[in-house]
Amino acid sequence: MAEVQNSIHKGSLAIVIANGATCSFNLLNSFISEDALLVVLDAALKRVAETSLNPHVALGDFDAGFDAGFYLEKYPHLEIVAAPDQNKTDLEKAFDYLIEKEIKTVYVFWATGKRSDHALANLSCIVKYRNTLSITLIDDHSKIQLLDKKYSFWYAANTCLSLMPLGKVTGISTKNLLYPLNNEELTSGYRMGNSNSVVTDGIVTIEHQSGDLLLMECSD
Repeated sequence: MAEVQNSIHKGSLAIVIANGATCSFNLLNSFISEDALLVVLDAALKRVAETSLNPHVALGDFDAGFDAGFYLEKYPHLEIVAAPDQNKTDLEKAFDYLIEKEIKTVYVFWATGKRSDHALANLSCIVKYRNTLSITLIDDHSKIQLLDKKYSFWYAANTCLSLMPLGKVTGISTKNLLYPLNNEELTSGYRMGNSNSVVTDGIVTIEHQSGDLLLMECSD
């Protein structure tokens, strides 16, 4: 990766904006904070420039007539990171960059919708980084994360939660879900765990023994 300006390190949190479907600006803006590093991927920078957001890093291969001077004039402190490796997606390149910066928590926006192949690739690539980054994909209708072997979190009653396996996931047990699992197995294409819901206000616990299990908090 070739860096045009000095590296910026805001803190332990990063917001990554990919180039998929745009979500509500209010939703995106609610996650922006002073200590969050805002990273924009390649062509998405053109759309971000039409908002009031102030990105810190632009990252990608920039092979579509990218005008660095224009963006550096608009954002004087912008760091432009050229990442031409065609064997990785821009999102993977962004994750590699954040690992170098020792950032641990990442919220990813504009990573779903429109191109289903891109959305699927973005979902599956978070598995690759499960041991180095805590990654959550967010859009207007869903919040998606890869679960650790044991997960506990407070939810309001009737919150829709879906347990979606990537491949086979074994030994799944849950507490405080309407359709409980007791040391059971979910497998992509055969048995999924979609459209479950929280029984009562309180802690939901989800455990599994092996495999990669996505938790999706979804709404219509």
